[in-house]
Amino acid sequence: NRLRELGPGLARAAPQLQELLLSGNRLRALPGGLLPPAGPPAPFPLLSRLDAADNEVAELGADIAALPALKSLDVANNQLRELPAALADCPRLKEANFRGNQLKDKRLEKMVNGCQTKAILEYLRAGGRGKGKAENAREEVRKKKREKQQKKDSGDGEQDEVEEASKLLVKILHVSENPAPLVVKVSPGVKDVRAFIVCCVLKGVNLKPGNALKRFLSMQTKLHEDICEKRTVATIATHDLQLVKAPLTYDVQPPDELKIMPLGRKEIKAKDLLRQLQQEAEEQRKQKKRQNVSGLHRYLQLLDGKDSYPCLVDAEGAVISFPPITNSEKTKIRKETRDLFLEVTSDTSLQICKDVMDTLILKIAELNRSALENKEGSGSDMESDGPGNLNLPLVLEQVRVVDTDGSLKVLYPSKTDLATVSSLLTVIR
Repeated sequence: NRLRELGPGLARAAPQLQELLLSGNRLRALPGGLLPPAGPPAPFPLLSRLDAADNEVAELGADIAALPALKSLDVANNQLRELPAALADCPRLKEANFRGNQLKDKRLEKMVNGCQTKAILEYLRAGGRGKGKAENAREEVRKKKREKQQKKDSGDGEQDEVEEASKLLVKILHVSENPAPLVVKVSPGVKDVRAFIVCCVLKGVNLKPGNALKRFLSMQTKLHEDICEKRTVATIATHDLQLVKAPLTYDVQPPDELKIMPLGRKEIKAKDLLRQLQQEAEEQRKQKKRQNVSGLHRYLQLLDGKDSYPCLVDAEGAVISFPPITNSEKTKIRKETRDLFLEVTSDTSLQICKDVMDTLILKIAELNRSALENKEGSGSDMESDGPGNLNLPLVLEQVRVVDTDGSLKVLYPSKTDLATVSSLLTVIR
């Protein structure tokens, strides 16, 4: 329609409203007059979705935080110049689309085009204009350097040097220094299915001691739940590098052609695997008499409506990864695994892939060091890893992702990657 404004009458007439779809109008302010004067009861206590894309909104008021149930906000393609810090006070806001606005804060403008809603809200909560998480982290590093120098000047630098020595170490092996760098070729078809992929190789992990492997797998599950938002924004795959047959191709295949040997299962076509998982999910629901299901069954809906499925294929034509559902038994990680091939895919943004990969490398480094420090095992393997080896860095090899013509699409880690974990990880570049 051509609505220019909304009045408070809607709050009185439809107090139980759950979704309000206003896109394609000429609204200039939001919430504008939609909310009646403050005072109990709160207006729209159940409103969880507010869609006002493609309007003329130039002002997003701080009173947006007065919507207690708001989960999804879409104000894409408007005329906003600023975003209010009050957005960070929306208690349930999980999804927000601010794309297509000419924001004055150019860093924030980049974030709205590539970052998760959570990161944007954190940035606004911290005051914006360069005061986001990354800037705070850099300021923290500068502060520590100043304190270190002060201690050194006063003769108390010895303890600080001990702390520095105990930091987690990762050394980057650049493509130019690597005699056999791994390359992943991307097929054009992935663009419309699951466009983004970031890969790297991490060498020198130790999964033998005690329950190190179990903790490694638990860590991956937790990242899928948290930073990957239940695999809806990104999916992690970890492989035993020795079992990966390069070169690799990131491709798409029809459901009735894609074959994979899923973890702990026999080789099966993708469409049959999904049907099998769906049946298992129904069985679980009946047995446990509840709606929620566990394991791979929770992610089946992420492929709904797709004519082709994404997959990572090795040199022998075998599918070693079928995101966001499962890896292959062929490249399964075992206690004996020392070198990892890591992969993060997303249909949301490249930056999300990089942020997840940064965190994954940090968590693996923490687990690796913990296993060595606690000496959770015994035998020749542990004896050969003497105390002096605790400070040996893990080696992180760059992996190039190229298109079918060989042109570079992504190199990870680049000079700017791993900045988000720089305060916890010492990267030798």
